[in-house]
Amino acid sequence: MSADAARAYPEPRLLIGGEWRTRPGAPVLDPSTDAVLGTVPHATPEDLHDALAAAGRALRGWRATPPETRAAVLLRAAALLRERVEPIATTMALEQGKPLRDARNEVLRAASIVEWDAQEARRLYGRIIPAEPGMRHLVIREPIGVVAAFSPWNAPVGSPARKVSGALAAGCTLVLKAAEETPACATELARAFVDAGLPAGALNLVFGDPETISETLVPHPAVRMVAFTGSVAVGKRLAALAGAHMKPVLMELGGHGPVIVCADADPEAVAAAAVAAKSRNAGQICISATRFLVADPVYERFAAAFAERARAMKVGHPLAPDTEMGPLANHRRRRAIEALVDDAVARGAQRLAGGGRIGTVGCFLPLTVLADVPTDARAMQEEPFGPLALLRPFATIDEAIALANALPLGLNAYAFTDSARLVERLTAELETGYLSINHFGSSTAAIPFGGVKDSGHGREGGAEGVLGYTIAKVVSHLAR
Repeated sequence: MSADAARAYPEPRLLIGGEWRTRPGAPVLDPSTDAVLGTVPHATPEDLHDALAAAGRALRGWRATPPETRAAVLLRAAALLRERVEPIATTMALEQGKPLRDARNEVLRAASIVEWDAQEARRLYGRIIPAEPGMRHLVIREPIGVVAAFSPWNAPVGSPARKVSGALAAGCTLVLKAAEETPACATELARAFVDAGLPAGALNLVFGDPETISETLVPHPAVRMVAFTGSVAVGKRLAALAGAHMKPVLMELGGHGPVIVCADADPEAVAAAAVAAKSRNAGQICISATRFLVADPVYERFAAAFAERARAMKVGHPLAPDTEMGPLANHRRRRAIEALVDDAVARGAQRLAGGGRIGTVGCFLPLTVLADVPTDARAMQEEPFGPLALLRPFATIDEAIALANALPLGLNAYAFTDSARLVERLTAELETGYLSINHFGSSTAAIPFGGVKDSGHGREGGAEGVLGYTIAKVVSHLAR
């Protein structure tokens, strides 16, 4: 790592009750060079106890804070994220491997999420239910309480921002367990809220052993809700733990995004858009387009165009100006993708592009395209979470829908067609929480996002995102 990069990497810290704490921990590795960037501090049992106590104390004052005041704090935090976009984006590029352009976009997107939730704080309306004379039924929205939030490494600013801003807008306080792979990003996000004037203890940030932290936070009496983004397996364990203590959960879990390319679509144009979408964050996105189900008449053209563009993709250091795709976040992910490719090829898939590691330093893999992938290949059953595109032809729209719905996952789906009739069918029959038609766009701050089936439940974003951190209290009043 260069001296400039070392200076650019801020020290990760715990935030507990308004106090920044340092602790021994584990090394944070640069996925581009394998160099040590710094140390992620691991919270002690005493730190976790202090964080829970601080969140509980802060809840009493924060929930009573007027919505306008809560909104003002969030808007100041969003403004600070925009002012600090360059250093935070550089930090993200160093510790997560996201190209600098994409890292900037994530920070700005996080700022827009915080701004949206700030305004939603002013719109947590209740209602009056009509009743007989002398009787009034009121529905009041109240914050649910202290939230235990868990965020992943693949969106190290955007994902925690959704949880932090949604909960704070509703009047809740949090203990956030952010990813150990990307601790400086989470530290800088928390710093923006602290510098914006958030009361001490309203947001607490911890790192450490995930199992120890979850088994401490989730059952604790002070915690009233669990919000998690991550894998299906871990989400199910946390949901079961929360359920044992009768606590609601917000679960945004894995996906395996099907893309249905119909016969009337332009295969070359869709392939160009698909390469850009699939390479974003090296495919390490829960909504990444992965299973490309292409109508027989355009399959060969689509596959050829996809492979050609994939082979031309510039893979390199995330701080290099011409880099289109950076490294994977760690060697664990690199080895997982390589194993999925080997399995699929052994089962009959054709390798059209990529497939092998680039160099001997860092976690670099090319965008890999496999054609004619059999449905029993592991990659067709397990979320790859990497730069792996799986192509398979279909003969009828019934077959395409059946293939898309075949997995227990249902986070997102994509479809390309100009047929209103097909759009109607796809809208009605695809089992997904989010459907994009004729584009690969991601969710915005105004749109509620979440999955169905094993991809979780609850929604982040939009009005629904803040409402998820509230309870509906009914007051039935008989005038006397």
